Amino acid sequence: QVQLVESGGGLVQPGGSLRLSCVASGFTFRVYSMSWYRQAPGKGRELVARISTPGGTTIYSDSVKGRFTISRDDAKNTVYLQMNSLKPEDTAVYYCKRTIDNLWGQGTQVTVSS
Repeated sequence: QVQLVESGGGLVQPGGSLRLSCVASGFTFRVYSMSWYRQAPGKGRELVARISTPGGTTIYSDSVKGRFTISRDDAKNTVYLQMNSLKPEDTAVYYCKRTIDNLWGQGTQVTVSS
């Protein structure tokens, strides 16, 4: 079965860190660029970060640049999003996506609040 499964979300205080994981199955993960998106309450879904293959070139939205890091482990069919210095405005449901088409995970909630 072709699918993406995210994990690692939760409640964290401002300034804290979280690492999201997205495990892929059912397709040849290493040949696909992967992306992380997020959707805050009442807002549209926005691109957070993307990692290409091969070579692992990355891009980030301006709002997370310098705080978030996307990476991948092709041996584990997993893409990660390390989130540091979290802010309340980072609160959203985070989704991973196979960049080239409409394959999405189910999402994981991240809440940044004191």
